[in-house]
Amino acid sequence: MFRTRFAFAWTGLAAVLAVAVLLPTVIHSQQPAASRPPDTSAAVTPKVVGAANAFLASLSAAERAKCTFGFNSSQRTGWSNLPTGIFKRNGARLGDLTPQQRSAALALVAAALSREGYQKVTDIMNGDEVLKGTGGGRTGGKQDARGPGGGIRFGRDEYYMALLGNPSTTEPWMIQFGGHHLAINVTVVGANSVLTPSLPAAQPARYVLNGQTIRPLGRENDKGFALINALNSRQQKRAILNYAVNDLVLGPGNDGKVIQPEGIPCSELDSRQQSMLLDVAHEWVGILNDEAANAKMAEIKANLAKTYFAWSGSTKNGELAYYRIQGPTVVIEYAPQQGDLDHIHTIYRDPTNDYGARLVHP
Repeated sequence: MFRTRFAFAWTGLAAVLAVAVLLPTVIHSQQPAASRPPDTSAAVTPKVVGAANAFLASLSAAERAKCTFGFNSSQRTGWSNLPTGIFKRNGARLGDLTPQQRSAALALVAAALSREGYQKVTDIMNGDEVLKGTGGGRTGGKQDARGPGGGIRFGRDEYYMALLGNPSTTEPWMIQFGGHHLAINVTVVGANSVLTPSLPAAQPARYVLNGQTIRPLGRENDKGFALINALNSRQQKRAILNYAVNDLVLGPGNDGKVIQPEGIPCSELDSRQQSMLLDVAHEWVGILNDEAANAKMAEIKANLAKTYFAWSGSTKNGELAYYRIQGPTVVIEYAPQQGDLDHIHTIYRDPTNDYGARLVHP
């Protein structure tokens, strides 16, 4: 599918200048979350509400009308990983915003997510700007129509912000931010926030920006391979499926779909292997703010005996493989697309609480 190489631009300045000026503000931190004071529920929701109201205040009345929807509107499920030109999104398009408005929109995303989560979002968006560079992506083996005002479009300008419901510290509302290879859905209900369903993906899977190699889903890949190779031969035989999986099973458009657990139950893993699986899951769970992520990880750990790990493909890192973590309140999938190691889709769901269902309708 779409493959190119370039560097990103932020506001329409020349790409090289944009990289030189803006990249220092994008920090690729390896500092573990546990070494930083976690957010608390009392602090997170008011902070997110404040950021949402600041974004709305930066818009004209017409712009606000374009990106605000009822909490129960069909917009809630109107998300996709497909690019502009294939899928039409509603909301405020970053490329149509002023620098101030654009900063306010991204500040809202940062407020709702952890530092690592916002970094992942930034890396995915920068990768899409890389993808934009050569102007020669392919869909289904056919050359895309490219050019101003038509065809499939990539890049940082093609990400959209929508708010469902009124930002509130008590009533349910939702932040929807996404574009090509990114769908972030954060439902906020009082002190609680829920990230499911969300879809972080990447193409290219590896690129160089300002001399630095970026792998938006590198840890997800490496930790998955480390886990399958930590299993002994008997355990691998249980975990590895006897058929190939080449795409997400529960991707966009599959809300409410139920699949049966496959693979090896975590009750058959030793404590080290279980810790490794939890570490893999945290790569998705930890996109959300620390307080909400910690609560979700505790929930997953409590259900660990009923959680399964399934694998399809090679066990050698650098080759094609799909994996899934599935428990009572979590489904995570990692899926290279149709044999393309440079094109990765993932999905994060909670079959009991997508869109905050358990909080909105207890």
